[in-house]
This record gives sequence, C-alpha cells and structure tokens, in this order.
Amino acid sequence: MTAADWIRPEIAELSAYRVADATGLIKLDAMENPYPLPEGLRAELGQRLAAAALNRYPDPHGGGLKEALRTAFRIPAAADILLGNGSDELITLVCQALARPGACLLAAEPSFVMYRMNAVFSRLEYVGVPLRPDFSLDLPAMLAAIAQHRPAVVFVAYPNNPTGPRYARAEVEAILDAAPGLVVVDEAYSAFADDSLMDMAGSHPRLLVLRTLSKLGLAGIRLGYAAGPADWMAQLDKVRPPYNINVLSQVAAAFALAHLAEFDAQTAILRRERARLALALAALPGVTVFPSEANFLLLRVADAEGTFAKLRNAGILIKNLHGAHPLLLNCLRVTVGTPQENERVLSVLPTCL
Repeated sequence: MTAADWIRPEIAELSAYRVADATGLIKLDAMENPYPLPEGLRAELGQRLAAAALNRYPDPHGGGLKEALRTAFRIPAAADILLGNGSDELITLVCQALARPGACLLAAEPSFVMYRMNAVFSRLEYVGVPLRPDFSLDLPAMLAAIAQHRPAVVFVAYPNNPTGPRYARAEVEAILDAAPGLVVVDEAYSAFADDSLMDMAGSHPRLLVLRTLSKLGLAGIRLGYAAGPADWMAQLDKVRPPYNINVLSQVAAAFALAHLAEFDAQTAILRRERARLALALAALPGVTVFPSEANFLLLRVADAEGTFAKLRNAGILIKNLHGAHPLLLNCLRVTVGTPQENERVLSVLPTCL
C-alpha cells in the first residue's frame, strides 16, 4: 500500500501551504516588515545569541518572555499568557484541545486560511460565514450561524487577512456575547491597527487575544503569544509541546523587546506609506483599493492573473488571490514595503494592468 492508501482522505484532498520563491524579486507577498534589524543592534544581538546554551533544552516557560511581553504590550494582569512557535502553532493548539466529536469551528470568510486548514487537521466541523461584498462583517449572518451551530470556537481576524479592514469593536463584542464557546480574536496586525481587544483579555471569560511578533519585524524567530482567562490557558497549555520556543528565539525576542522603540519607528513609517500607497493606487484607472488597517492593501483589477504575472516578470512579487474565494474575484494583495519599494510598484503597475 502507498501513502495515498493510508492518509486520511480529507488530508489527501488538501494542497500544502505554498510559499512562493522570491529570489531576486521585490518581496511584497507575505506581509513582512521590509526593514532588517538596524545595523547598530546586530553586534549586540550576535553576542547574546553566541552565549545561548545550545546544548540545553530551552526554558519551557519562555525564559522571562511572558513578563517582557506583558510590560511591552500592556497585557492586563488578569490575563495568563501562552507562547507559541508563531501564532500558527497557537491556532493549532486551540483546535486540538477543542476537537471533540461534533465540535464546530466558525469564522468569517475569506479570512486566514489556517483557520479552515486546522479545522480539517483536527476534524472539527468548519462553518464559514461570507463577508459582505465590500468585505465588511455580516454581523446578522454571523450571529445566526453561531445560534445554529453553537461553535466550540469562533476565530475573528482583527484586522482581517487577506482583506484588510478591522471590524467595528461593537461587532466583535456582539460575537463575544453570543458565542457559547471560545472566541479567538486574532490581532496579528495589531501594530498597524487603531484598536485592540487586549484590554479585555483575562476579564472576559471566553476571550482569547492572539498576537505575533512576525509583523512587527521578527518573522524569522517565529514567536506568537495568546492572552486570556487562566482556566482556558491552563487547558491549552496541556497540548503545548514542552519546549516549543527554542533558545535562540527566546534570546532574540527578549533583545527585540528591550529595543521596541526601533520597531515602533519602522511601524510608523509603514503606516504612513500605507496611506500614501492607497491613495496613489486608487487613482489608477481600473483599480479598486479596499480599506486596510494592516500592513497590506487589497486591490481589485480587471485581470488579476495577468497583472500578477506581469508584475512578477518586472521583478515584483505580490499575492494573487483570484480563485481563493468567490469574493476575491480578480483581487491582489500588496504588502506595504519601503518607500523605494512602493515607488517601484507605482511606477510599474500602470503598465501591467
């Protein structure tokens, strides 16, 4: 018998998460901070990494990172913190812990693809509630689906990936009031957004706020964190691998949090560039730009596949979302880059439309 005979059918039907080769291209496809670590900090970080005890297992509790995160991001004292190998691992842990027979995962869509994929991995029933055509939240439809399916967990991306908008806080609070189980508010793009539910973490009995350091400029170290009520976090900690945050990531994250002002300055630049890029793109004939509080912009053009291919041939890699969901017809997602990278997009794109 071959692997295909043994693998679960629903897994065999999936496609692996694809990461495009960006060699030689301006990389604007993965919502990364385009700025490398400032030169003045590299030597100091190198010394700290060199002193790390690579021969020992890492501290299973994060080596002081929880306390540093609490201080840096004003996580309420009432909330417990759980660390993950990126926020992706924390999504997986939630799904594993809740995967009893008949349990349901509910999310608006289109949204982060890993919600649906983890539902499949953990054999949770997946219920997707379509957004409105303008990518705003259809709150009545969400509340009706919650009442019908009684989900074990609702995922709300805040702001939403891949569309960009941040739903109204009152809409998320309505979901919290209606949901019978856990509500995970995924704030991966919190550094670029104008609101957060972190102030409620630990005080609301069913709220888990999920974040990552990836968009801040530390995608390479893979560190995510979740804040929520102690009883939920204690249960989720049971399915966490004991050494899931490696020693180099612990050292690098602690160092970065001690120099958070450097990353905040980069975030401020990207916020300004997002506004400038959105205005310039919206002025192009045949381009629709959707509102965004993340570090990317969603565009609709006449021919997404043709435009994507021409941009790639011109040395610019963005994300082609055409075909990913019916609402994403002819949509492209562009990460906000450096001013120079954004200028290159603006100079090339008109010839690619």
